Amino acid sequence: MGLLTFKKGIHPNDRKDLSMHKAIKDLLPKGNLVFPMQQHIGAPCDPLVKKGDRVLLGQKIGESKAFVSAPIYSSVSGTVVDVAPRLHSNGTMVTSIIVENDNTYEELHAMTPHKDYEKLSKAELVSIVKDAGIVGMGGAGFPTHIKLTPPAEKPIDSIIINASECEPYLTCDYRMMLEKSNEIVEGLKIILQMFPGVSGYIGIENNKPEAIEAMKKACKNLKNVQVAPLITKYPQGAEKQLIYAITGREVSSGKLPADVGCIVQNLSSAYEIYNAVVNGRPLTERILTVTGEAIKEPMNLRVKFGTSIKEVIEAAGGFKEDPVKVISGGPLMGTTLSSLDIPVIKGTSGVLCLTKNQAKLEEESSCIRCGKCMSVCPMFLNPTKLNSLVLRGNYDVFEEYHGMDCIECACCSYVCPAKRHLTQTCREGKRTVNINRRKK
Repeated sequence: MGLLTFKKGIHPNDRKDLSMHKAIKDLLPKGNLVFPMQQHIGAPCDPLVKKGDRVLLGQKIGESKAFVSAPIYSSVSGTVVDVAPRLHSNGTMVTSIIVENDNTYEELHAMTPHKDYEKLSKAELVSIVKDAGIVGMGGAGFPTHIKLTPPAEKPIDSIIINASECEPYLTCDYRMMLEKSNEIVEGLKIILQMFPGVSGYIGIENNKPEAIEAMKKACKNLKNVQVAPLITKYPQGAEKQLIYAITGREVSSGKLPADVGCIVQNLSSAYEIYNAVVNGRPLTERILTVTGEAIKEPMNLRVKFGTSIKEVIEAAGGFKEDPVKVISGGPLMGTTLSSLDIPVIKGTSGVLCLTKNQAKLEEESSCIRCGKCMSVCPMFLNPTKLNSLVLRGNYDVFEEYHGMDCIECACCSYVCPAKRHLTQTCREGKRTVNINRRKK
């Protein structure tokens, strides 16, 4: 398969050299762990434990009866010291379970390993994925079991593993492809078993040649799986862009991947499907990248959920220069953190610490109508027009101009010579429209 790509997009400096050659290391937490009950798109979980309870590693501590949700498990053994609101990476206060780690890591084996998963039905496999609390781990946090149960009238013929890792700086997926390639492919095989006769694709950008070779080797005996090398371009990892690059199909406005016969799963989610089904382990930790010019020793770490961002930074040697911005995720689609006393959750793909030179915020000036934002927008929108509509509070017309289709990739802001805050206003416009819809 030759190099594939999508239309438009940008080519930022990827800065992956800071951490891409650093093997994954384990980080054991030192302080108390904080487990927010909202770590996914959908209904938040209700706490299943109370202050004073003892919990075990792998014990379910949060769950919701809502369909769109995912349970939460303790990543350590210890004592619940409080159930109270704590600061979340999204900037809000979220009900959280605070556990004092006893450092024994006594484990509760509540799930059953299935080495012979070929004997399981689709319903049984989906149930395991749901019970394990697996979500999209690229940052979106959409519950995986829902993706794996599309409506019967939407037949699936393509399973796509998103291994592009197009965000600058982040290298955790890259290291996983080098160190956990067989397990990732096993996770894909489990998904393929749920959809007999479909094709599997692993999309990897061509700035990761070693990863491409490692994944090709891992799936060389699978006739229905192809590694799809992609031209390095941002935002290649966005679902609609990845689907177009690999299959040539366009997901139209308001539609989902299942509408064009596709299911897209993040590489880490595929690995966790393997871990849940084969090893019988729920989701309690993840691999992330701690990096940036302000970090002494950028690296890739396996971190238990609930560990504070402060401890993650300390594990990488701390700061060599005071950062002006710390981001959860990557520089283009990540979330700026207001505090380091925020826990690692399911969607924390990275901790990025930027210096003044990297995070300089330019003053906005008037739009010069150059059209650069339109030339790079992967959703074929008019960002400067949407910007103007939001600033004027004209949300009805914002919707008419497909503002709700914005994926907030920041391509427009990246290329704007006037330094307009195009992505930020689109995000605000979408938020306001959603609030107005709920009111109605």
